Amino acid sequence: MKPKTVGRAGVRAAPPCPQPLPRPDGGLAQGTCVLTADGEIPVEFLTPGDRIITRDAGMARLDRMAIRRRAVRAILFTAGSPGHRGPRTHTLLPAGQRLLIRDWRAQAFGGASQALMRADMLVDGRFVRDLGMRRLRLFRLEFDAAHVIYAGGLELAADISGRTGMRQAA
Repeated sequence: MKPKTVGRAGVRAAPPCPQPLPRPDGGLAQGTCVLTADGEIPVEFLTPGDRIITRDAGMARLDRMAIRRRAVRAILFTAGSPGHRGPRTHTLLPAGQRLLIRDWRAQAFGGASQALMRADMLVDGRFVRDLGMRRLRLFRLEFDAAHVIYAGGLELAADISGRTGMRQAA
């Protein structure tokens, strides 16, 4: 049985509901150590010009650092997760921070040997836990090109300068 509107001129399907664009809620929580040319340094002590070790380009100079304090969904990575290359200590990230994953999850979620995935996509309830909304001081490291940096024992995506609405660090 067909509906009586099939084939009728002038009848259109309702447009799909627009999906809101995700807000840029990535960054590093205060206290997260970043691997630099001078060793591991807490993110809040970095300054523009510091040399950060990256996975894709060796050393990269930090162009700017944007800082904001806001309520975000906080994701806790416990020591030893994800996989064998995980953090040595607990690491707290905002849900929107992207991580480079190079284990079975990259294949399962992205069909590739490695993938950039949001922190909230990795929640398993045991080793990676969603702590709900938390007010965090976030530091976004910005470079002249996109990079993957080592921070908190994880491989994290970093931004290109000028792509955020956060205030610049003095």
